[in-house]
Amino acid sequence: MGEAVVDADKFRAEFLRVLRSRRSPEVPLNVKRTMPIQEPNPPAFSKAMASCPKATFSNLKDLLHEENLHLTTEEGEQGKLPILIISMKDSRQQKRPAIVFLHSTNKCKEWLRPLLEAYASRGYVAIAIDSRYHGERAKNKTTYYDALISSWKRGDTMPFIFDTVWDLIKLADYLTKREDIDPCRIGITGESLGGMHAWFAAAADTRYSVVVPIIGVQCFRWAIDNDKWQARVESIKPVFEEARIELGMNEINKEVVKKVWNRIAPGLVSQFGSIYSVPAIAPRPLLLLNGADDPRCPIAGLDAPVSKTQVAYQKFGCPENFKFIAQPGIGHEMTPEMVKEASQWFDRFLGHRIKDQLLD
Repeated sequence: MGEAVVDADKFRAEFLRVLRSRRSPEVPLNVKRTMPIQEPNPPAFSKAMASCPKATFSNLKDLLHEENLHLTTEEGEQGKLPILIISMKDSRQQKRPAIVFLHSTNKCKEWLRPLLEAYASRGYVAIAIDSRYHGERAKNKTTYYDALISSWKRGDTMPFIFDTVWDLIKLADYLTKREDIDPCRIGITGESLGGMHAWFAAAADTRYSVVVPIIGVQCFRWAIDNDKWQARVESIKPVFEEARIELGMNEINKEVVKKVWNRIAPGLVSQFGSIYSVPAIAPRPLLLLNGADDPRCPIAGLDAPVSKTQVAYQKFGCPENFKFIAQPGIGHEMTPEMVKEASQWFDRFLGHRIKDQLLD
């Protein structure tokens, strides 16, 4: 039992040291208001996002207040963090709970608008960002993959998960100073890549008080050891193909995979893996939502992380603050059931009562 307990403070100190090791110089937080992004191709309808409970208003669009901001998190082109904030116009004079929403690969903050509006209608301050090399931070459709390849070649950035986690730490600096946000009630959630961002940001920064990663949590080391890495690698294959060629391999194998992770996200398959990082979130309320048949986040690989996390919450005397749901028959997909489970979790633990009238 003693061996299963994670030293969360030690984990955070070491993780922050690694995050800082590849940073451009830090600069004072600077917030600039910008214009809304006009998308040439609006996001397609999402049944999952449309299922999110929202308060009933005949004129909801007229009641919403939207902010578009840029927050400087460090020097350099990628140090400009685009932020979209949606809240109710009549709620800005009092402190409200807030939730940060994080998009999946090749999406952007605007894609999350249905969730932002639904949560805002219920009294939350809803925030979304463009992760590194996505949305406003992308020059073209290959910007993210180009950044991964550059990281493999140069080892000077961490575009897979870690650099966006740095942005989320700086985002917490900003959100905790806003007059309309209760600094003790800031939640964080995300889908797929966004789920990974939410998981690691919460492990790194205790100001994220309620945490719901969706189809994101996995054990990268287990996947390598058990030859279950293929689906995750396929999602960002160009960097692994580049590494294969440079390493003189005939095919991508687990040695190539391990070397890539160690290069672009140092510690991901060792001291920062889910067996250490997920328990570090305790005792804050944590809901893990996955598909039982997800090849990118194999459920079998979560046996040890979930077990260690349960031990951590038991140690704190709050086992009810942790829940793991693997939805049967679901692969790598965010479902309406997951969206509703996340909504209920935030309502329960952020201490915010939904308005009496709901659509769902």
